[in-house]
Amino acid sequence: MISLAGRDILHGWVRFLMTGFGLGLLIGVTLSMAGIYRGMVDDANVLIDNSGADLWVVQQGTLGPYAEPSSLYEDSYRSILGMAGVARAANVTYLTMQVRHGGGDVRAMVVGVVPGGPGEPGQPGFLVAGRHLTGGHYEVVADVKAGCALGDTVIIRRNRFRVVGLTRRMVSSGGDPMLFIPLKDAQEAQFLKDNDMLLQQRRRTAQNPLFNRPGVPGLLDAIIASQTTSVYVNAVLVQLKPGYAPEAVGKDIQRWQRLQVYTRSQMRTILVDKLIATSAKQIGMFLVILSIVSAAIVAFIIYTMTMAKIREIAVLKLIGTRNRVIASMILQQAIGLGAIGFVVGKIAATLWSPFFPRYVLLEPGDAIRGFIIVMVISVLASILAITAALKVDPAEAIGG
Repeated sequence: MISLAGRDILHGWVRFLMTGFGLGLLIGVTLSMAGIYRGMVDDANVLIDNSGADLWVVQQGTLGPYAEPSSLYEDSYRSILGMAGVARAANVTYLTMQVRHGGGDVRAMVVGVVPGGPGEPGQPGFLVAGRHLTGGHYEVVADVKAGCALGDTVIIRRNRFRVVGLTRRMVSSGGDPMLFIPLKDAQEAQFLKDNDMLLQQRRRTAQNPLFNRPGVPGLLDAIIASQTTSVYVNAVLVQLKPGYAPEAVGKDIQRWQRLQVYTRSQMRTILVDKLIATSAKQIGMFLVILSIVSAAIVAFIIYTMTMAKIREIAVLKLIGTRNRVIASMILQQAIGLGAIGFVVGKIAATLWSPFFPRYVLLEPGDAIRGFIIVMVISVLASILAITAALKVDPAEAIGG
């Protein structure tokens, strides 16, 4: 049986290999789609782990700084520090925007953190070059994905920032590289109004008779000053003391501070099950469609190959060859085609995955499952050709 299938493949090996190569490219796309989903989940987990937080304290009624806008007063962290079980609490801001660099612009998540060393909440976990923020203004630690080098200048809103450190795998849930800048600079970029809006706001306030009252000197100036001061952050990242349960400390903060608190597991659920849920469904639909298309292609190819040798099959049946031998020959050809396609697809996915704009994570488990699925598809796709072959009349060998 093996020699029968092998000889038939060798007879048209060029066409067989080219067909397997084309099928392999399709399988490579399928594996890449699965890798993109795995990469999205991994980006979400990396975002959570690299934050260094045990709890995320955000505006009440929101899903937190990654999935929804959140605003807190910047002095909220002081009261949180006084809660039992809290070791560290640090303000942080997140703003996804276009930043200018090298004559172009880059989509990035600008993160405002309190300057400090590694281990502080919100700080990048490790650097591949340079140093951490030291507390001065207009410094930035950038992910290498942003295309920055040490000493480069990055323009954020109206200010220029010098790259003092580089990190790796610090990306948002959307795959955008992170840029870490001092918290005060980030607050100015996110919350401070531009000059034209400030002038309009001062003019409108000055014209309001409720604020411009002669009997209350200094009221107008105080109101204008409060309107131009940045006093907000997006979240407070909390690290706990050993032995304290995140759920218990989180409930205490929610009860006494009237703020929303999320643990690591809850934040992971928000990012994976809510933030990237739609993308995951789209990728799942693509995987189903690609699997159906792959099955249809294998079925069509095997059926075409079988119909091209109807006379040979009739001769085999005429000399007494059993049906199971003929069926086995077609089945082996289908499995061989699927095996070649999988090998080509795995190699292709590995080679082109680094060039994707998003992180593609090709896990061995997905490759094993993909191989099993390809084999099952090949077996099912051969049924049509086997059915057609077994209906061949041996008399066609004489009449042809």
